[in-house]
Amino acid sequence: QLQLVESGGGSVQPGGSLRLSCAASGDTLDFYAVGWFRHVPGKGREFVAGISAPGTYTNYSSAVQGRFTISRDNAKKTVDLQMNNLKSEDTAVYYCAGRPFITIDFEQDGYQYWGRGTQVTVSS
Repeated sequence: QLQLVESGGGSVQPGGSLRLSCAASGDTLDFYAVGWFRHVPGKGREFVAGISAPGTYTNYSSAVQGRFTISRDNAKKTVDLQMNNLKSEDTAVYYCAGRPFITIDFEQDGYQYWGRGTQVTVSS
């Protein structure tokens, strides 16, 4: 069974950058599409970015398009989220999630495996 662990969260000023990493264990990552979601209290969990199993395709929410980049290294079993030009509204708990399909899903219900999350705080 796939296990996922996020790392790299922290506090940063507006305009700064952070790189989140999602490390997988328990199964090969090659056949799992992976998504990053974030949760803001009172707003629910929203899709941020996703990458297909072979890494061929990526998708981003309109809120992060052009600022965030998702990438994966199946050999290292990691999926990273590079976040640049961070804004206060990016403050949230960020989760990575995996689904045993090639394609990305924009809905959280499409993902069977979840990490525990990592806090990102953007504040001056």
